[in-house]
Amino acid sequence: FYLTSVSADIGVNVGLSGAAGLFDMSGNEDLNGSSSLRTKGDEHGEAGFGSVFIEKTLGDRFAIGVDYVPSSLETETTESAKHDKTTTDTQSAKENKIQVDFEDLTTVYVSANVSDSFYVKAGMISVDVITNESLGTGSTYGNTSLDGTLLGFGYNNSFDNGAFVRVETNYMDFDGASVTSGTDNHIVSINQLHGVTAKLSIGKSF
Repeated sequence: FYLTSVSADIGVNVGLSGAAGLFDMSGNEDLNGSSSLRTKGDEHGEAGFGSVFIEKTLGDRFAIGVDYVPSSLETETTESAKHDKTTTDTQSAKENKIQVDFEDLTTVYVSANVSDSFYVKAGMISVDVITNESLGTGSTYGNTSLDGTLLGFGYNNSFDNGAFVRVETNYMDFDGASVTSGTDNHIVSINQLHGVTAKLSIGKSF
């Protein structure tokens, strides 16, 4: 695909990508650190994002590369109200709001030609998880990071001037992670985050 005679001079490809995908995330919250006080949830969502990438070719079949998303991927704000019993007859309602940003999504990958135009790829992905919350207790959650794997395939069309266009599909699967609130020991866990993306890229071989 992009490992052509045009790119054989120094064997470097650079480009820009736009992607859109469907993601599913499941998790739970343990109040006061207790699994007996657990609430579970599952969310589905769509995301669109742009990225930049650079690759180094290895012979005429393989390449290694890095893809980086410079913008944040923001979730919607989730709101919930919890009631704390302060006396025998009185309950105090406390509203909790939480929103998450996924930042610095980075993929390190290897790709291989299976024909002149079709290729497959596999890689390791990582992303920082930034929690933005307003809890009724005044507590806060820490930030964390997620690691995972990527598998994909695509089609590359190269031109005589070294430019190329690609379309590809990727499956992303992240490992889980947990964050604990500072004062009341509430634990929020991401048990699963995975999704499928469609991607369009343009670039130049040197």
